Amino acid sequence: MKIKEIIVVEGKDDTTAIKRAVDADTIETNGSSIGDAVIEQIKLAQQTRGVILFTDPDFPGEKIRKTIAELVPGCKHAFLPKSQARPKRGKGIGVEHASIDAIQQALESVKEEMTEFVSEIEFEDLLDAGLIGGNQAKDRRERLGILLKIGYTNGKQLHKRLQMFQISKVEFIHAVKKILQEETK
Repeated sequence: MKIKEIIVVEGKDDTTAIKRAVDADTIETNGSSIGDAVIEQIKLAQQTRGVILFTDPDFPGEKIRKTIAELVPGCKHAFLPKSQARPKRGKGIGVEHASIDAIQQALESVKEEMTEFVSEIEFEDLLDAGLIGGNQAKDRRERLGILLKIGYTNGKQLHKRLQMFQISKVEFIHAVKKILQEETK
């Protein structure tokens, strides 16, 4: 599988994992304090080939994703569920621990960021679905992120991410129904 866009990852172990799974070029941020030179590289990559942000499904990874998306508009996004980013042994979470299959699936399900789309999904829909507040909200948001392939986010950011990736109300309702059905089993 050949990827046209340049994939932005956090470190060299992520690059190694990506290159095992697909034929692609990468840019490494080397941590969450992204230097100006790296941002300029990413801007150039976005202009010439396009960029896919593929960061770890943890707080630092989301911070990196958010920083780059703000500074380099129009990036595409690939997400791994936390369950697929854990090592077989030991601790940690990251792209470098994902299987070849999980990386390929994430890259096949890339989401494009859109700034002009207005979602039909209201904040009240998130409350009604139990995605904000309540004992099961975090688990439901995590499952929703997997089903819609938009990654996990906190309650505050969920509505923004649904808009950013143009998730329709029909897709949203279908995913919420599936989550509720899974909970009753």
